[in-house]
Amino acid sequence: MGATKSVTDASFATDVLESDKPVLVDFWAEWCGPCRKVSPLLEEIAGEMGDQVTIVKLNIDENPETARTYRVMSVPTLTVFKNGEPVQSIAGAKPKGELVKLIQSAL
Repeated sequence: MGATKSVTDASFATDVLESDKPVLVDFWAEWCGPCRKVSPLLEEIAGEMGDQVTIVKLNIDENPETARTYRVMSVPTLTVFKNGEPVQSIAGAKPKGELVKLIQSAL
């Protein structure tokens, strides 16, 4: 438990929208440098806060449908979903403290 999990257009509803706890979705892309900076921070946070929040990654190039639905214009975009609704969102690479605050705002 604790590591981030990959989701797809097909699994998004089940893994994110129907989750019984808040979910932080990392909308990312393979070619995105800042995405690579954020990834290890999310792994760390998943390890520390995995009992309170689920952290998932959605590759926008492989799953354009969900990215389009939530109007993801830049990557990384980090969105917290609670009870199936997006409640908080930030774009760009942020320090760990800011990512934790984003998650805590939804708990």
